[in-house]
Amino acid sequence: MSTTCVYPLEPEPAFRLAKLAGFDGLEIMVTNEPTTQDARILRELSEAYDLPVLSIHAPVLLLTHFVWGRDPEIKLQRTAELARDTGASTVVVHPPFRWQAGYATQFLDIVRRISTDSGVEIAVENMFPWRAAGKNLKAYSPGWDPRVMDCDAVTLDCSHAALSGVNSMDFVRDLGSRLRHIHLCDGSGPIGEGQIFDEHLLPGHGNEPVAEVLETLAARGWDGQIVAEINTRKAKSEAERLDLLRETVEFARRHTAAARAPQRPSAYATDSLRPGAAE
Repeated sequence: MSTTCVYPLEPEPAFRLAKLAGFDGLEIMVTNEPTTQDARILRELSEAYDLPVLSIHAPVLLLTHFVWGRDPEIKLQRTAELARDTGASTVVVHPPFRWQAGYATQFLDIVRRISTDSGVEIAVENMFPWRAAGKNLKAYSPGWDPRVMDCDAVTLDCSHAALSGVNSMDFVRDLGSRLRHIHLCDGSGPIGEGQIFDEHLLPGHGNEPVAEVLETLAARGWDGQIVAEINTRKAKSEAERLDLLRETVEFARRHTAAARAPQRPSAYATDSLRPGAAE
């Protein structure tokens, strides 16, 4: 489970809810909240709730502009260090904004160097075009689509795929072995067709072939991570939020169960999701 599922809650309640919902581990989104940046606290929470930190999302959102300074290369370096210090194997990063000109020019080289130096896999996430006055804007550089980038690892976000108008299965087919990380969510359609924001619907509640994505990857013996990144902010109570999180876990397990059946035929409901841990 990504901590963004319960934003703006802090990591401690995120760990607690993830445990109650039945996830196998967490992805920490680095934000302005100090505990998301503190390896010691995250390790203590991980031990207390018996849930590993499996991935770290770099502070690349506009609301985290000043986290760890303003240099995006230093932010990515610090994220990789946090991943290494918490035992996480993966860092998720967005492509640079177009106005980050110097960083954007060197982005792919920086990603590869920091990944090599830290021993942490850095997976570049697919984004989507921005629109204003009916026109697409070039918000990202070298672009929003990592399929055409020279990067070794990619994160597929199914809500972003919906917004971009690219079927998630196209990403799966085109990326091949470079697909290493999934943000499990859904979306109802592309920008310009009634959608103006990133929905992060529960999987199965939109129009993306999320079930097919999971089934295809599981059948391949894929060993990446499946991370729930859903929007639960409209939940009116903790119980309602837990229901949404549990539905997401069950969706992931159900659509990877066929591939897991020969290995663990009697433990579908409780064993860790393999291949690809349900976070």
